[in-house]
Amino acid sequence: MSTDNDLQKQLDQLYDVAERAAQSYSKFNLQQTEAVVNAVIDAAAEKAEFYADWAVKETGFGNVEAKTVKNLATSLGLRETYNIADFVEPTIDFDKKIIKIPKSAGVVLAPMPCTNPVMTVYFKVIANLVARNAVILCPHPAAKKCCTHAANFLAEVAEKAGAPAGCIQVVEEPSITLVNMMMQDPRTALIMATGGPGLVNAAYSSGNPAVGVGAANVAAYVDTTANLEKAGADVVSGNSFDYGLPCTCESVVLAEADIADELKDSMLSAGGWFVYGEDNQKLRDFLFPEGVNNPDALGKSPQWIGEQAGVSIPADTNSIVMELDHIGYDEPVSKEKLFPVLGFYRMRGGVDVAIDSAMQMLNMMGKGHSAVVHSNDPKVITKFSTELPVCRVAVNTAGMTGSAGLSTNLPETAALGTGLFGGSSVSENIGPWHLVQYTLAAYDASPDVEMGDIASAIAG
Repeated sequence: MSTDNDLQKQLDQLYDVAERAAQSYSKFNLQQTEAVVNAVIDAAAEKAEFYADWAVKETGFGNVEAKTVKNLATSLGLRETYNIADFVEPTIDFDKKIIKIPKSAGVVLAPMPCTNPVMTVYFKVIANLVARNAVILCPHPAAKKCCTHAANFLAEVAEKAGAPAGCIQVVEEPSITLVNMMMQDPRTALIMATGGPGLVNAAYSSGNPAVGVGAANVAAYVDTTANLEKAGADVVSGNSFDYGLPCTCESVVLAEADIADELKDSMLSAGGWFVYGEDNQKLRDFLFPEGVNNPDALGKSPQWIGEQAGVSIPADTNSIVMELDHIGYDEPVSKEKLFPVLGFYRMRGGVDVAIDSAMQMLNMMGKGHSAVVHSNDPKVITKFSTELPVCRVAVNTAGMTGSAGLSTNLPETAALGTGLFGGSSVSENIGPWHLVQYTLAAYDASPDVEMGDIASAIAG
């Protein structure tokens, strides 16, 4: 068993290497940085399915197909999302006479979850390489083997492409004590906190800067003007993606009563399986013992869940759908679940009632995160988006892919800030723009004060 002295020695060794790497890497020019980032992106994409398979086998969560998609989104997808020059080269606003100079943060600490492990390794490594930081990855113990292997593989690729040794490091034997020590260490420039509320709260109370995410509870409102065939397919695909593990997955469908039956038919066609009576109760008894999510069901298939509950679920089922008669603390289906179970709530009253229903969900959990609306009425979309205390609303698309930037033009990300509503320091989709600082050199605004040939000076 490691003593505090042993942990301190391990910590010092990690930081000594990381600080040297960060100092060296922060001086890389655009061409050097692009060479490193592109090499890592290509290598990560090539291994996307390999690590997806490993993650599922090690953790038992999710499925290989979905995790491969996420691994590709957080490798090749980031190449399209990030303009590396924005984080390396100064820019000049000649009208305002301001020079904006990007500066790397230094050593970034990156704790990670077990639900989306390799995707998070890819995302945090590539985002920090773009920002010219050194990163120390801290995997969840339940996913430490796949995360450690992926991190060491990407570190080797980065170094072969010219990155300083130690630019990417991983804690191979993570512990709560060690991670807490690292979060509080003054050599930590920034914490990228992805995990449960305890981890995120610890990051924010560490005394070091942190960017963190929060819980979700995604309401998906479908009104009478929506394309019901698409809406039904979207809510099922969004809820069932990777067996419900992503925080952006739909939690409850708020269906206008006039179109609820037609929407239900569309969901049935997309693999939604509506459950009633004795089977409903059996599933509830297994999934929500004493009203709390069963951790054994986390990221499991509908068929596996059915087997455990003694319910025969068709092989083509993607989501188990439970109709609700209310939303509240005593109804666990109306909360975030992290397995492929979707609430279906019939309501009347239009967007105002939908907002009230979504607020009931958010008051339990998920403020700041995201919501979904399916409508072809601009007034409905605007009001729903305006009234809810969330930082992103996916419109006429699946929440899982929309909020994460896969099916919308939001930045692709593996971490979504929840802003002031959710107690986070950031509201945007997290990326390298949160991992750098900018110095602004601002000239006197008087027309008599000129900037001179500043462009040549910067280029030189």
